[in-house]
Formats: sequence, C-alpha cells, structure tokens
Amino acid sequence: MIYLDNAATTLKKPDCVKEAVLHAMDTFGNASRGAHRPALDALRMLMEARIALASLFGLPDDPMRVVFTPNATVALNIAISGIKGHIVTTAAEHNSVLRPIYRQDNYTIVPCDNLGCISTEAISSAIRPDTEAVVLTHASNVTGNVFDIQSVGELCAARGVHFIVDASQSAGLLPIDMKNISALCFTGHKSLFGPQGTGGLCLGPNYMPESLYVGGSGHHSFDFKHPRELPDALEAGTQNAHGIAGLLAGVQYIQATGLSTIHSQADRLARLFAHSLADTPGVTLYGDLAAPLRTPIVSLNIEGYDAAQVAGLLFEKYGIAVRAGAHCAPLMHDGLKLPGSVRFSFSHFNTQEETESAIDAVRTIASR
Repeated sequence: MIYLDNAATTLKKPDCVKEAVLHAMDTFGNASRGAHRPALDALRMLMEARIALASLFGLPDDPMRVVFTPNATVALNIAISGIKGHIVTTAAEHNSVLRPIYRQDNYTIVPCDNLGCISTEAISSAIRPDTEAVVLTHASNVTGNVFDIQSVGELCAARGVHFIVDASQSAGLLPIDMKNISALCFTGHKSLFGPQGTGGLCLGPNYMPESLYVGGSGHHSFDFKHPRELPDALEAGTQNAHGIAGLLAGVQYIQATGLSTIHSQADRLARLFAHSLADTPGVTLYGDLAAPLRTPIVSLNIEGYDAAQVAGLLFEKYGIAVRAGAHCAPLMHDGLKLPGSVRFSFSHFNTQEETESAIDAVRTIASR
C-alpha cells in the first residue's frame, strides 16, 4: 500500500514512538495520583513532554502552560470558548474552528481568493473595535497554503486582540514561535508522529480560557471548585500518559532529525507530484502551488469523476490511500466552488517511487 493520507493521520511512525507507548503501558501508573514509582514516572514523563513541546513551539519559559487534550478539536473548543466578544476567522478553517464559533453570534468570516489565499490586510480590515480575537489556521488542510501567522500575530498584538492559531497541519513541519500567539492548538497524530488521542494547547502569558471539564486533578480534593493553576485547570481527569509518551518520542524524533529536513523531504515529493500533473488533461489542481512555503498537500479533481470515485479507484486498483470529500473544511470548498476534492498528503517517510506511482495512477484514471 502507498499511504498518502498523512494530513488525516500519519500511518508510518518512527519506531521510537511505538517503543515508547509499549514501555509506558508496562511501567506507568496514574500521574499525580500516587507517590510510588509508576505514578512518579508518568508524572516526570508528562513534564518532559511539556518541556519538549514548549521548546518546539517557542514557549520555553513556562512549560506548565502546555495543556494536554485528546486532540486539536478539544483544544480549539477550549481556546475559543474563552472568547466572548467579536471573533474574526477565515474561510480556510476546519470545522473544529468554525463550529465552536458558530455557537456564538458575533463573528466575521474573511473569504479566500481563487487560490485559497488570505492576506493579513483582509484580516486587518475585518477587525472592529469590539473584536476580541482572531482565529486562524496556520496551514490549510485542503490546499496546503500556509498563512502568515507572524504578521497576523503582530497585527493582533498592535490592535490588542487575542490570536488563536490552529496548528493541526503545521506542527512538526513548520517552525512556530508563540510570540504574539494567545493560544496555539495542536494535534499529536499528524506530523508530530504521536498516537491518536493526543494533542493540546499552549497558552500565552495573557490568556486563560475556562475549562470545558472539571473533576479529579490529584490536588485540592476538598475544594468545591477545580484548581485554577495550570496545567491542572484545563486537565481534569487522568491524562493519556501512554499516548503522550509516544507523542514525546515523536517530538524528540523531530528535534533530532530537524524540522527543515522533515519538511523539505515531504515538500519535494508534493511539488514533484503537483508539477507532474499540472498540465494533465482533465486534472484540476487547487491552491497556490507556486508559493515558496507550503505544507505537502495537493488536492485535485478529475473531470468526469466524483472525488469519492477517484479515491476508491486509487485504492482498489493501485493500492494508494488518499482522502476524498470536503475534509471538514466546507467554506474553502464553497469558495473554490467545489463539492469535494481528492487530497494527496505526503510524509517524509514516503518515497519518490511511491510518488511516481501516484502520478501514473492519476494520469491513467484521467485518460479514460
């Protein structure tokens, strides 16, 4: 099988991730729920993971502001729930951003252009005196377009509004600095190479949302209210220490290999794929494929076929795993006037031979 659905979840994980999960399952107790070695080992690992993620995301001074969640969806719900005023977001967003915002009445959605791009100027124009936050994805899960979170962060800081970033598609691929970011939400199971069921949010020094959950924390058990100290304030219940051990191993693998190495290898394959198909009759590609910085995603459609048909043919006849549909990003598809698309997403574990096989398969389907 050729696996090209890495934007949904990375199937190929470094061996160290699997080894870390197995070791944790054999040795870890419940962190903060005991003074014995299994409980303390789990607690130490969680702190090591917070430190590693804080370093990766440019939040080195206070790793206790790294909060673990089951995925980016929960992290985004927590971060967005803390905003009560006007919100600016974009048509590039995943439903994990849009649906929490739709629960509120006071928001503006900045549209994309015909390449799925959004400018800082367009976001600036949407900010009003009552705007409390801008919520923006770092990279589109449909087009692979990367948005300028540095300039938007500077804009938000200058205008006195919070900046919430969805890093689901960029964490582990692109450099991220938490400066001017109020909340950075990430998932573990994509380019961080962690297990499913891991993720979290990093909080800047001036943002503290309310928890969606309260309950056991291992601390202040006689208090009626949940602890307010981070990370306990947003981590009610037992953490997924087994999964986070794998996430930590994934982050350590990234740090040892290098972000630029990981990104450049996958980017080279995605650009080869896109360039080879750009002039293929019947194939339409989406996004700003000439941009100097992209994530390794290429979405397309083939004339005469529904996206789901293409994905089915690719797997049944060629053993190529991709994703078809709206990718939980309906406004991006609306803006591009598409009912859906076929998404190819590459990892640095993919090979040129696999990429060339995918190119040949698309060409063959398009020629029928």
